[in-house]
Amino acid sequence: MKKLEFSKTLFLRSVVKSEDYPVLHKGKEKVPEVALVGRSNVGKSSLINHLTQLKALAKTSSVPGKTQTINFYLTDNNLCLVDLPGYGFSKVSHTVKHTWSESLENYLKNREELKLILLLIDFRRNLSEEDKDFIEWASSEQKELFFIFTKADKLSGEEKKRALEDLLLEISGIYSHKAFEYITYSVKEMDCRIKLREKLQQITN
Repeated sequence: MKKLEFSKTLFLRSVVKSEDYPVLHKGKEKVPEVALVGRSNVGKSSLINHLTQLKALAKTSSVPGKTQTINFYLTDNNLCLVDLPGYGFSKVSHTVKHTWSESLENYLKNREELKLILLLIDFRRNLSEEDKDFIEWASSEQKELFFIFTKADKLSGEEKKRALEDLLLEISGIYSHKAFEYITYSVKEMDCRIKLREKLQQITN
């Protein structure tokens, strides 16, 4: 078993069509993939940069809806992080939204290499309708979700406690596939990065 160190992470490609997805192998097996899903501006790119300790690996933007392709990042030649377009941004055109929807569903339903979905949720807010729809879909499709509550540094200790209780209650009423795991995440802290790396290590075992 190769330990996942995140010592070397590379951007591979941005794609829309399934025929352009990379096909990577480690020995006789395909390299496993972990997808990052969530609302626009929830912090997917920031998390990738924090996790890999490469500040400019994934492009961040203050403008929601910036990511409009499926972006593949290979780490240690052993795991692919896959950044999917954010959902729930009203100013994106209907045509673009339709393209996103088709791309997301095709990847999430049919990609053999996909082993885990990281669902990022803003810790400061209740679940959006898009969040709820996605959790219900994942549950019905028996997809494993690992919940990441982002921007945890924006809340005080008592606010974090209340927010966590509310989110866990909401999720437990929707996600019935299996018992779920979660972490709170702040790019200003390293402990959450270590915990996420430990979870991802399980994917490469």
